[in-house]
Amino acid sequence: MARWEVVRPRRPSRVPGVSMAGFHDRGAGPVDVRVVPHPAVTLVLEFGDGPLVVDAATGRQQRGSLVAGFTHDAVRVRGENVECVQVRLSPLAAFAVLGVSSAELDHVVVTLDDLWGSAAARVRQRVGEVRSWQDRFALADDILTRRIAEGPSADPEVAFAWSRILGSNGGVRVEELASESGWSRKRLWSRFREQIGLSPKRAARLVRFDHAVHRLAVGADAAMTAVESGYVDQSHLNRDVLAFSGITPATMAGETWLAVDHIAWKDRGKNELS
Repeated sequence: MARWEVVRPRRPSRVPGVSMAGFHDRGAGPVDVRVVPHPAVTLVLEFGDGPLVVDAATGRQQRGSLVAGFTHDAVRVRGENVECVQVRLSPLAAFAVLGVSSAELDHVVVTLDDLWGSAAARVRQRVGEVRSWQDRFALADDILTRRIAEGPSADPEVAFAWSRILGSNGGVRVEELASESGWSRKRLWSRFREQIGLSPKRAARLVRFDHAVHRLAVGADAAMTAVESGYVDQSHLNRDVLAFSGITPATMAGETWLAVDHIAWKDRGKNELS
């Protein structure tokens, strides 16, 4: 990953469910990478000389600071001289920070201007004026802290169900979540979909997929990965990887996005996604 300067904050975010990393493209030519679906909403604060361009499977193209929902459907990121702060928001944090339900962002990439209006341009200017990465992270954290204090919070029962799915790497029996939360199945499924953006079953599949592809990226055997990640067999893993990404597990293991992921989010799970 020599073309990328990847910087991590020295301190975790003050906001639960938020993690950040800084990216600076130092390559000799344009970058073009596939985005791997991830169980977090992605906020990109772009401020570099070259525009960040996102091509969606629908053919729609977005530029600048962006927000991407959970399932990206063959989204690709392009650009040259890209410089940005990438923020991963758990759906619980995203609900407050972005001002919209994660359900409205599923399969969608939107500009930050679409969500924050003129405030997005002011944020870009402020982040671009700061000279050091650590100061950029601190500024971004201040902005997120303010927004989450003013935004809506998820129901405790929904937060509990999300935590159970994450803690089990997607292996929890979703049928048990309602009884554990104390709500009826109908009410939990409705509120979970509204606030998280996915049904509990699809959320569990996405978390399980994320666990599996990170195992593949560090060289784990596909058959063993399937067993350890809770799949029935390797064919089941193959089908899930293909469904979420459109590529095979063998191809997925070498994806640039996952290689960068292990540098930028080295301590995955400690502050991210909670």
